Amino acid sequence: MSLPAFPTVAAPTKLHQPPQPPKPTHAATRHGLSFDRPARSLDPTVSWTASIARCARDGRLAEAAGVFSEMMWSGVEPNHVTIVTLLSGCAGFPSGSGFLGASLHGYARKLGLVAENVMVATAVLNMYAKMDRVESARMVFDGMGVRNSVTWNTMIDGYVKKGEMREAIDLFDKMPHRDAVTWTVLINGFVKTGHFDKALELFREMQLSGVRPDFVTVIGAISACANLATLGLGLWIHRFVMKQDFKENIRVCNSLMDMYSRCGCIEYAHLIFEKMPNRTLVSWNTIIAGFAANGHAEMALELFNKMQEEGFKPDGVSFTGAITACSHARLVDEGLGYFHIMKNVHRIEPRIEHYGCLVDLYSRAGRLEDALNVIENMPMKPNDVVLGSLLAACRTREDVKLAERLAKYAVDPDPDSDSNYVLLANIYAADRSWDGANKIRRKMKMLGIQKTPGFSSIEIGSINHDFVAGDKSHPEAECIYQVLDLLSSDMKVWYAPPIIAKELYEND
Repeated sequence: MSLPAFPTVAAPTKLHQPPQPPKPTHAATRHGLSFDRPARSLDPTVSWTASIARCARDGRLAEAAGVFSEMMWSGVEPNHVTIVTLLSGCAGFPSGSGFLGASLHGYARKLGLVAENVMVATAVLNMYAKMDRVESARMVFDGMGVRNSVTWNTMIDGYVKKGEMREAIDLFDKMPHRDAVTWTVLINGFVKTGHFDKALELFREMQLSGVRPDFVTVIGAISACANLATLGLGLWIHRFVMKQDFKENIRVCNSLMDMYSRCGCIEYAHLIFEKMPNRTLVSWNTIIAGFAANGHAEMALELFNKMQEEGFKPDGVSFTGAITACSHARLVDEGLGYFHIMKNVHRIEPRIEHYGCLVDLYSRAGRLEDALNVIENMPMKPNDVVLGSLLAACRTREDVKLAERLAKYAVDPDPDSDSNYVLLANIYAADRSWDGANKIRRKMKMLGIQKTPGFSSIEIGSINHDFVAGDKSHPEAECIYQVLDLLSSDMKVWYAPPIIAKELYEND
């Protein structure tokens, strides 16, 4: 038998032997019990496969390959389960297992297992998908004579995880029979790639197709509602959840709390929290962050303390919520105190979001120099969110000089992002420093950066309607503009605001 090339491993001091059947115990002999049936010896292939599985599960792939080589040298023929076990190990630990996986694929093809056994072929496909080699996975998929739902779902998931949603949809449309997993994979893929409308559209299609969503599907739909702030549809999904077996699922409840918090209905989020039979640290963090983001600092900090009284140890996310609450309430000293406790008492290393909270804490309190000092001394480069917080404060307080000092950081983190450039230009415009504003605009043009148009959004009948300035693509655009003209005429009769130069600049 010819052997595939596997990574070299040290020669074993003792070959793995199949486990022996159990012997009668001394107690059984003493009581006169006898075993009339002779003990059956365990199939050696099963024994070797079990040894390989133990190594593969722990990520000891070189050792698993060594045991596989021993198995074949000892004359024991591997079966399809053995090959699937090794391939699953490579898929579970894709980093550094490329050579072993490719060797296994070649060996399985040599045995004819890839063409004849759907389990082996699907395992090969899954391995390549987990290694981010979707082209190789698709070659395996196209070469399969027989496919089951797991095969289709694995290939679709491979495309989704790589962000190739067009290919995923194309495969989804060709799939003969779609199950809950298929719909869930695609819905969550749209959520992760920021296509929240498409995720909800697909969730509706799933309902119409008669496929029953599970709790993972529902969590994806709730997440899409949270990102779009579509409260009407979120309420409908909550009502749907209340009729399901998973209505008390902790992950579902956490998602509902997050959705209500981001839609501004913190009372509903708190009601869910109070009714939860069991809570995790994520549950506490979600409700604390919800109260903090909605401006209820006192309640957020009260829950932060109550969480610790009930035996939960705060993590970095917990402290982000607490410091954010202090920031919204301009409790600078309290916020700094929580940062100190996190770092020096709980020994949690501050991440960029914690430094961002400090910048926001100082910025909202008008202590812009202190905020800049945090940016200049933090151990990592500031991102757009951190810089945007201070730039927005500079704009509010018309501090052009500090904004100019911040400019060297503002253009560095993400050269393709327009947000900080626009903020800088608007700060110059507010100060009537047209040379500075035009300089920023010229730099944006030179770098090929275009201003992302802002939009307004309104939810009617559980459907979001987005509007961009001057946009007439909405199907009801004619009626909408007629109403706007009527409102504008009424406003001119009762109120005529002065035209401000900086407003003209910002709307340009």
